Amino acid sequence: MAGPLPLVERKQHAARQRIMRAATDLFAERGFDSVSVADIADRAEVGRTTFFRHFSDKQEVVFAREQALFDALTRENLGSVPADHRSASDAVRALQPLVLQMSAHIVEDAEEYRRHERLVESSIVLRGRSATKAQLIAERLVALLVEAGWDEGVAVFAGQIALACTATGRATAPRPEDLVEATRTAFEQALRLGAAQ
Repeated sequence: MAGPLPLVERKQHAARQRIMRAATDLFAERGFDSVSVADIADRAEVGRTTFFRHFSDKQEVVFAREQALFDALTRENLGSVPADHRSASDAVRALQPLVLQMSAHIVEDAEEYRRHERLVESSIVLRGRSATKAQLIAERLVALLVEAGWDEGVAVFAGQIALACTATGRATAPRPEDLVEATRTAFEQALRLGAAQ
């Protein structure tokens, strides 16, 4: 069992959490576009250098939770599919449990999820960053499939289907609590389309 983190790491983690909390509060109070990095650093009681040690810009603070999920994506998270099953549908099936797990993690705190979604929708800059982040996640899913021995073309297709299922889940879930089921339904519909061929 690992012991407690060294003091320096605990302080860095605490500073990062203060920055995230300060940014969330300020964005809720003033709106994203009316908040500067200096405002966030002041509220978090850290210097600008400390802010930039943790985040490249204020947009990255908004997507910190998603980034942590992205960093945790590994080949071991893929659903198991026998080696002799390597169709596009099989690749989508391999990604499904991983994407559902990510969806469940995103909505663990339903109120935080709601705040995040409202904030992103309120800013064209954040909507653009969100689309970029989603595409990066799709590319990571592709890389995981390729690492696991899937054909790159099949992997790219499956990654884009997973991205579409995630977007569909977010668009159709009336409440955060429904996100996982809405995403699962989107996957099932996509897989039925493939079976109908």
